[in-house]
Amino acid sequence: MKPETLDHFEEEHHEALKSIRVSRIILPVLIGILAVGYLLWRHFDPAEFAKINWTGHTFFWIGACVGILIIRHLAYATRLRILSEREFSWRKCIELIFIWEFSSAVSPTSVGGSAVAFFVLAQERLSTAKTATIVLYTIVLDSAFFIGGLPILFLFFGTNMIRPNVEGLGDIGGWGFYFIFAYTLMALYSGIFYYGLFISPEHMKRVLVGFTRIPFLKRYRRQAVALGNDMIIASWQLKQQDLAFHLSAFLATMVAWSCRFLLLNCLIIGFVSTIPLDFWTQFELYARLETMFVIIAFSPTPGGAGFVEILFGGFLSDYVVNPTTATVISTIWRLLAYYAYLLAGAVIIPNWIREILNQRRQRHAAQQMASEAS
Repeated sequence: MKPETLDHFEEEHHEALKSIRVSRIILPVLIGILAVGYLLWRHFDPAEFAKINWTGHTFFWIGACVGILIIRHLAYATRLRILSEREFSWRKCIELIFIWEFSSAVSPTSVGGSAVAFFVLAQERLSTAKTATIVLYTIVLDSAFFIGGLPILFLFFGTNMIRPNVEGLGDIGGWGFYFIFAYTLMALYSGIFYYGLFISPEHMKRVLVGFTRIPFLKRYRRQAVALGNDMIIASWQLKQQDLAFHLSAFLATMVAWSCRFLLLNCLIIGFVSTIPLDFWTQFELYARLETMFVIIAFSPTPGGAGFVEILFGGFLSDYVVNPTTATVISTIWRLLAYYAYLLAGAVIIPNWIREILNQRRQRHAAQQMASEAS
């Protein structure tokens, strides 16, 4: 993106624009390549790779993954259309989800794309109330899926959903404790947003601003005030909605997140011919994948690049025993569900920015003509 293009936007929007510039794809791609290269160096066995049967069975399940990926994207688009109260067309919702996913892919997963989402929705001339509602409620919906679902899965599968072949809490290992830490952190920040949106946004604003009295947090005071104000606005907006609004938004969230895990279920079925296809085996695999995503959620790298590829093999070693096969599966998975969004964003975002700039120029020209006419 050229520097003169940035000048057409207000100064406070420059950071958001910089975070979705196309050049941001370089770092996650490099990290991903290095991670795959490391895994190939450590685990790749040509003899084992030759044993992988690229049959119709394999390509059928890869095709199923593509179908699931499309359903996932449409589910996110459906949620955006619901939360915007149909102010966006289906085409616009699909386009904006590409931008949202791209911003998440080039940001550390622990940061996400919420700041960019505020900016993008604002450029679409959505009201401040709806913008705040969409972004903040999305955080609550996503967190609720995990916070509510994981305890239910734990009742079915116990600690086996956290790591392979463990018996009790004392044996869950390092990743198990990291999962507990990540789950607790997720519950904490989702609780903060839930309290701020549905119970007392004014009190939450005072708490957030109060924290900025701590010396090393003073520089975040303006952001704390802005977040508190957004919570107040979004809270009012959400309290006007009926039960159907909330249920449909959560249902779309469930479909979107479930598709993330089912995509991997299908890939593993395609490459591991010995895995049982019965419901409980696949459901337990689904539970393991959901646990893995909670850990990934706090990765320091953009989109979890590198971290995810290395975590994958060990986390699913009882399902995908062969390290070479695990590397092949994780590479195809990331190509479909991660790098595809980097590529799509690199195409869509420049066109979207040009479209926004053209709309601004047209509005400016119309205002000038109206001013001259008067």
